[in-house]
Order: sequence, then structure tokens, then C-alpha cells
Amino acid sequence: MTKQQLFDQIQKKRSFLCVGLDSSLDKIPQHLLKYENPILEFNKQIIDATKDLCVAYKPNTAFYECYGKKGWETLTETWKYIPQDIFTIADAKRGDIGNTSAMYAETFFNEASSEMSFDSVTVAPYMGSDSVMPFLNFKDKWVILLALTSNSGHADFQLQPIGEDRLFEKVIKTSSTWATDEQMMYVVGATRGAAFGDVRKLIPNHFLLVPGVGAQGGDLQEVCKYGLNAQCGLLVNSARGIIYAGKGEDFAEKAREEALKLQQEMEQILIAANLVG
Repeated sequence: MTKQQLFDQIQKKRSFLCVGLDSSLDKIPQHLLKYENPILEFNKQIIDATKDLCVAYKPNTAFYECYGKKGWETLTETWKYIPQDIFTIADAKRGDIGNTSAMYAETFFNEASSEMSFDSVTVAPYMGSDSVMPFLNFKDKWVILLALTSNSGHADFQLQPIGEDRLFEKVIKTSSTWATDEQMMYVVGATRGAAFGDVRKLIPNHFLLVPGVGAQGGDLQEVCKYGLNAQCGLLVNSARGIIYAGKGEDFAEKAREEALKLQQEMEQILIAANLVG
């Protein structure tokens, strides 16, 4: 999916919502345990209930890898179930020496070998350009690089001064030379608030993947005040706040209700910014 195609979907659905599929056996409704693959059934019902309200889905691969072979099968089948006009993110946070990163890229991008072909993958930048380039070699795919995260420990490294910059700013400045805003996005946590202004000074035109709205306490209005750009430029993720909104047999309906609340708030933001009519 190109940047323009993604923006087209945002305008069509009047939404920049990404639904995180962080699905766990100990959190899904108990009645689903009767299915042969409870997590897959859970994901399918969540997707069916929210696919007209969101523009992206983001399975966190750790929630699938922990179940071994069955988990990888679930991840594969979940990817296949997502409609093709919805942006897909493998939240894997990979990054290693070049030949290893090349195999990670094959894992999430090469359908012929892995049966999955996500639109994008999250990548850790700590090991530098040669750990990221193998992902960028897939010209029709996106790298979403970790920049300023939403977790409480982010300040241990990301805010440390490196000359005139903080580390996250150095990461953005350096990595933005590796690819254009047609192939590179960045993770910036919703709990960082006004820091979105600092990020936008460095990368005004890139899309940002924004976790942390909802259960982690990020404020959507503040994110948009500093982070919105001429093509929206934001994919705001909510996982627990949507997928675990209900515990009973109506869990998918409850998930839709929460997704709809966010979509309606996003619609008003887009209207106010003259990004939709």
C-alpha cells in the first residue's frame, strides 16, 4: 500500500484508527475456548466488527510466537483474514546484523516462503543502517522504526543527550536519510504529548504509528494537535481498550462500540483539519 492509498483509506473511512490484535488465551472470552483455535476465532470476530472503522491492524507477534507452531499458524491465518484494503503491521520489533535482518524481512514480507506478506514491520534501529536496509530492500513494503516509545522506561536511553540532540532525535535524523516518507514510518508513543511537535520539526511528512491511546493513557486530541500533517500522517493504535472491551458473548459488539467512539472522534478531528469534507 502506498502512502497515497493509505491516505485515501483514511479519507474514505474518516478514520486513522489502527486496531492492535494483542490476543491472549487468558484474556479472551471463555466461551471461545470451545473452538479448535480460540485466538483465531477471537481475531476473526474482532476484525468483522471493526473493519469498516479502522485503516490498519497490528498483530503483536509476541502474542503468537509464545504458542509455538500453533501461534505462527494463527498469525498467518489472521493476516490472511484481514481485508486487502486495510494496512497490516507486523509488530515484531526486529533488528539484527544484515543477514539475520534479511531473514526477518523474508518472514514478514515474502508470502511465497512464509505465507505472510504484511505491508509493514516494526524495526529496532539500535544496530544501525545495515540492520534496517534488508527490510527496505522490499520496495513495496514499509519499515516502521522505533523512535520515541510509550513505555515508562523510554527515558533510560531515548531522552539522553547526544551532542545537541536527544537520542530519539538523532535516530530520526540519521535514519530519515535511509528511505523516503514513502517507505519509512516511525513509532512515537501517544503518552509523549507535546514531543510530537519536536518530531514533526524533523519529519513533517512521515506517517507516525502511535501506540498508547486508551489503556496506556495517551490523549488523542494532544497527539493530533502536534502530530497531524497534510495527509493526516498518523496511525493511532488501540489494542486492549478495544479488543478486551467485553468479556461475554457480545465481546465483538463491545469492541465495535469502543472502536466507533474513537472513529467518531477522529472524524471530527479530520473535519476540523479540512482533511475530509
